[in-house]
Amino acid sequence: MQTDRLMRLVHLLPVLLLIAGCHREPPHVLGTLEFDRITLPAPAAEHIVQIDVREGQYVRAGTRIMQLETTRTRAALESAQADLQHQKQVLLELENGPREEQIRQARASLVGAQAEARDANAYFQRLSALARQQFVAASDLDRARAAAHNADATVAADRAVLDELNNGSRAEDVAQARAAVASAVATANSRAVDLEKLDLITPRDVRVDSLPYKLGDQAQPGTPLVILLASDTPYARVYVPAALRPAVKVGDEAVVTLQYGTHSFRGKVRMIRSEPTFTPYYALSGDDATRLSYLAEIALGEDARDLPQGFPLAAEFPGKNTHD
Repeated sequence: MQTDRLMRLVHLLPVLLLIAGCHREPPHVLGTLEFDRITLPAPAAEHIVQIDVREGQYVRAGTRIMQLETTRTRAALESAQADLQHQKQVLLELENGPREEQIRQARASLVGAQAEARDANAYFQRLSALARQQFVAASDLDRARAAAHNADATVAADRAVLDELNNGSRAEDVAQARAAVASAVATANSRAVDLEKLDLITPRDVRVDSLPYKLGDQAQPGTPLVILLASDTPYARVYVPAALRPAVKVGDEAVVTLQYGTHSFRGKVRMIRSEPTFTPYYALSGDDATRLSYLAEIALGEDARDLPQGFPLAAEFPGKNTHD
């Protein structure tokens, strides 16, 4: 009797093993909890005059986190704006052309120069007649001749000034003035942006992770002043072994469980690398220690937003196994 029962169990053993193989647990992969990191660098070497948040605080997009000293940058902006106004007035003067008063003044100067030229030339003619009779010295005649030529040159110069005023501004001068205005506008806009950057504003909903500097500190340009974590997009960074890689695709469902705990979170694969990498030491398990793995990211929901950065976890992909 016992022999018959034992024989039946022996015949059923392959079936039981097959059933157990069909219902094995989905494979686990290891990794850490991560958040998108945002760094706000120092835009200028200015002192920190105000800090509006604290580490670990959640802040909405558009919230000011920190303010730097604005005196020097504001002065640069005001100087640029003043130069812009000057260039605009120069352009306006060229576009409007000379005033009527300037034209009348130039015309009067020309009339005066012509009168002086007539007098100088008449004096030179009288001396020339006397010089032929040797009643004046040659040096006096030379001085009279030079004075007459200078008077004629002054008349020519005043006539050119009057002609220039009558003809108005040259197109080339107007074009240069417009280019100077455009350059001044760009400089003023750049200074305004520099001033705005001294107020460090959050670009999205975030959690303040770190404030390396304190009130009154002065950091070099480009040095991180604030490190933020994107509070609305936590994700699990896991390492998928090569045997499981063909079965895992972007959009697949995943269940993430924190290490040393029973809390589980559902998510979806948002990225998986095509190039393999060596498995990091904390993700080694069994035979995977000698294999390559593929970095993947599993997007989680807002229910995971309060979890700590870098916390170890395990993830499984329901319905997936190494033989899919």
